Amino acid sequence: MKEKWNQRYAAKDFVYGTEPNLFFKELIDKTKPGKLLLPAEGEGRNAVYAASMGWEVHAFDYSTVAVNKGLDFAKSKGVTINYFSGDFENFNTTEKFDLIALLYTHMEPRLKKLFLGNLHNFLKPEGKIIAEFFSKEQIHNNTGGPQDIDLLYSLDEVKTLFSFMKQDLAVQETIWLEEGLLHVGKSDVIRLIMSNT
Repeated sequence: MKEKWNQRYAAKDFVYGTEPNLFFKELIDKTKPGKLLLPAEGEGRNAVYAASMGWEVHAFDYSTVAVNKGLDFAKSKGVTINYFSGDFENFNTTEKFDLIALLYTHMEPRLKKLFLGNLHNFLKPEGKIIAEFFSKEQIHNNTGGPQDIDLLYSLDEVKTLFSFMKQDLAVQETIWLEEGLLHVGKSDVIRLIMSNT
């Protein structure tokens, strides 16, 4: 699996583009900068944007190729990000974050409970989690995302996974994605904004 992602990110072009995810950007643009965690950050597009807006960015990804690509991208833009190679199962930190952003972080059901169910432990008391996932309806589209329905999400599932938090937004929507080469076209997503208090 790791080799698959290394091969995907080895392309010269940024497979998901260099612009931040729009849902993420909208929130970042109106939020006072703080400390941010970006799991499965890929080529660094969201991390670099947040850093340019004054955020202290921490990120990790399974792919070492993606991490190196993201660090080079940050350097080219004159910003600094703390980006390291890591996976959902073994992630741990003593850091506490103002915001954790989950952007197309798809994983097997066991890891959904293990990783997502533990995220609140890494938030400051007033911290938030935002997420944009492909919903299970995305299996009918050819516009990105896993082809294994177990790796996709339902609205009921995410509400249960984050039941320990105040859910400020939890919606399923059909949107038009234009993110690089692999997220393009009509897409079914779930969007979440959750508060620790």
